[in-house]
Amino acid sequence: MLYYIFRFLEQFNIPGSHIWSYISFRALLALIMSLLISAWFGEYFIKWMKRRNISETARDPSIDPFGVEKKGVPTMGGIIIIVSILVPVILLGRMRNIYLLLMIATTVWLGFLGFMDDYIKIFRKNKDGLKGRYKIVGQLSIGFIVGLTLWLSPDAVVRENVSVPQQNKEVVIKHQPEAVKSLKTTIPFLKNHNLNYSDVMSFCGKYKVAAGWVLFVFMTIFVVTAVSNGANLNDGMDGMCAGNSAIVGVALAIFAYVSSHIVYAAYFDIMYIPQSQELVVFLAAFVGAMVGFLWYNAYPAQVFMGDTGSLAIGGIIGVCAVIIHKELMLPILCGIFFIESLSVIIQTQWFKIQKKKGKRVRVFRATPIHDTFRRLDSQLDATSTYILKGWPHRPFHESKITIRFWIISIILAALTIITLKVR
Repeated sequence: MLYYIFRFLEQFNIPGSHIWSYISFRALLALIMSLLISAWFGEYFIKWMKRRNISETARDPSIDPFGVEKKGVPTMGGIIIIVSILVPVILLGRMRNIYLLLMIATTVWLGFLGFMDDYIKIFRKNKDGLKGRYKIVGQLSIGFIVGLTLWLSPDAVVRENVSVPQQNKEVVIKHQPEAVKSLKTTIPFLKNHNLNYSDVMSFCGKYKVAAGWVLFVFMTIFVVTAVSNGANLNDGMDGMCAGNSAIVGVALAIFAYVSSHIVYAAYFDIMYIPQSQELVVFLAAFVGAMVGFLWYNAYPAQVFMGDTGSLAIGGIIGVCAVIIHKELMLPILCGIFFIESLSVIIQTQWFKIQKKKGKRVRVFRATPIHDTFRRLDSQLDATSTYILKGWPHRPFHESKITIRFWIISIILAALTIITLKVR
């Protein structure tokens, strides 16, 4: 909104109006605005929730040894995050941008899905929340919509990077003169690091391009669902998910910026994605909202984000990565989310396999993996055998676990950015 107003005023040579054309200015302003909104709105939101006694249901002390301290803490704080993202984006973004519209749709859709889950838990007193199949359908649906839009929209195009040998045996990276629909995505650590989905489907013969787009849509669905669930599982300690997501958001903003700048895209030998600079504005607001939310969510938490926030956060990360053709880097960048999900899968499947044999055997002390580090020996199931019962040797306070997970996220984010040059 403000972007269009000041661009209009620029025609009349109004001093300072031209600065709104700079992506760096709008991104930093979105960061500051989202921080202020989350800090201001967060305070009123928490007071409003407390007055109406809308709080987290009592946690099982066998799962969370610090659950007693968290009784009565308001939840559904994801509303703070969503408002803090959307307001700056609507004010400062170019609303006719297809990528920005997809990010807004993802935020609202998954935020509403998470809100319904929290609503059922709090007001219907059902700790299971929204039925799992409805969650999955909601996640699959937004993944399908995003994938199909990127396939069919004429605005979702790229200028592919090509290597041009020079007479002095050097290689110069240039981009194709025309923007085209592309099925290529970046593979980390490989010299010729673009994977073409149509090549994967080459066995389809003359239909390989269409089959490649179908594969792309399925990949988008998988990425959005997987990252959304990973973020949801990571939201189990004060400040954990918000801090990790802020770090991931910074890395994605860097990727989005270099992908939208033809000079930097050539330098890093990646595809140039016209109009993707609006993602930088969105991600700046996203990071600001995460950091601002930590003002109240850091230990001891004054508010929990709930599924309203965690599902939306994961969806935002997944969709953004797909848009800038960096979805195959997510296992590194979102390594924490990946390990959290993997630990649950391993624990569940191994227990089922052993149960068929008449045994109760678990791999970890608790899952998601962050719960392993705070589980006390006295809280273990006496009827079960634990393969990694002696690890870790002692439980840690959740604030220490959270900060260490942040440190790991920083390392993974740096490693992901390094893959642009290390091949």
